[in-house]
Amino acid sequence: MKSAKDFLDNANSSVNRITAEEAIKNHSANQGAGVFVDVRDSSQINETGTIAGAHRIPRGFIEFAADPATPFHHDAMQKDADLYLVCGAGGQAALAGKTLQEMGYTSVTNIGGIGDWKDAGGPMEN
Repeated sequence: MKSAKDFLDNANSSVNRITAEEAIKNHSANQGAGVFVDVRDSSQINETGTIAGAHRIPRGFIEFAADPATPFHHDAMQKDADLYLVCGAGGQAALAGKTLQEMGYTSVTNIGGIGDWKDAGGPMEN
């Protein structure tokens, strides 16, 4: 039987992770070309804010938002888009990233936790 650690280790070995500083450079350089997604629940986002321009798609809903065959598909979720995922500490982003890879998404990056982004001076919004 698998444990939570097993799932997380598998996701971390599959999903590329970059530092907050690297992610901030990508955010600035891409000027909208990259898709930033906060996978935390809305109550957590309300407490801390999120990345400026980030889409808010909770991890528990990511499969529906990512699948164009569902009525809940999110237009920003395109299989060839450069996706940058953030959460509270990096675990949920890794797990969501692994799911997206399994769904055929080709460029998924874990940028870790929102606190790291904020501490590094990344642009924020409420």
